[in-house]
Amino acid sequence: MRDAFIRTLTDLAPQHPELLLLTGDLGFKVLDQYIARFPRQFLNVGVAEQNMSGLAAGLALEGHTVFTYSIGNFPTLRCLEQIRNDICYHGANVKIVCIGGGMSYGAVGFSHHATEDLAILRSLPGMLVFSPCDLWEAAEAARYLVSHRGPAYLRLDKSAAPVNVEPGEAFRPGSIRTVREGSDVTLAATGGILGEALLAADALAEQGIFCRVLSVHTVKPLDTDTLAAAASETGGIISIEEHAVDGGLGGAISEALMEAGVFPGFFVRMGLRNTFSSAVGSQQYLRKVYSLDAAAIARTVSARLARGADRFLTVAAR
Repeated sequence: MRDAFIRTLTDLAPQHPELLLLTGDLGFKVLDQYIARFPRQFLNVGVAEQNMSGLAAGLALEGHTVFTYSIGNFPTLRCLEQIRNDICYHGANVKIVCIGGGMSYGAVGFSHHATEDLAILRSLPGMLVFSPCDLWEAAEAARYLVSHRGPAYLRLDKSAAPVNVEPGEAFRPGSIRTVREGSDVTLAATGGILGEALLAADALAEQGIFCRVLSVHTVKPLDTDTLAAAASETGGIISIEEHAVDGGLGGAISEALMEAGVFPGFFVRMGLRNTFSSAVGSQQYLRKVYSLDAAAIARTVSARLARGADRFLTVAAR
């Protein structure tokens, strides 16, 4: 996803001289071509993300479209005060780019894992929150953000789901994509973990369980209409995120449906539950440890549907 983002920015920079990319002293291999072509549209601020955010706000208020770029929590949690006070309060045209969302940097420990960022960033007024699930969505989100005015967050995963784009399909911010049809249960995922949801859907289809799979590339604003349709047309909804369940995608979905007065047959949030991702290993290994891989998703679906069937049989017996 990182490469798709940089390629898009490199393609668009010539038409947007106001565009600036700021980095916190990292990413130089992937940024080399951009830096060579647009040295006046790039600035390395050093290992000083708080300064980077304040500088970005000032540059944006002078008319620039500014992208800040760093790993995991460094461009978000480390400089939350600057994002809140300098960027969001002033409606500054700054796009915060996190590479390595979720547990992408699994081997370097939880300090590099972005597992609370969606909850925190979506709570800020005026903040648009993108969490693309595949390479096409990552590129299209970047393309949109170059022209979008105002604060935004782009969360890029190291992993990515397979691209599944219909001919002529347009990327629509704030609109959920249905990438698999089904009526038994809805799997709503954000980020690269959508790939695990699709693998789980394949395995469940072999058992006669057909999942509707949603790619939630925009967490804020959230597409309530598509979620409400899923709640009424399928047996229940399971949210899947490489993130804490508190305040993340699952929280956003439940808030939206409750306010709309729509209640799914059941609702399950899959993510980290009141724990840090303190295990060390690859992203795939950590997904298995924290029950977020395809096998865990399939087990959760089967168990929840079985519980509903047991309840139905009990009521019928009465």
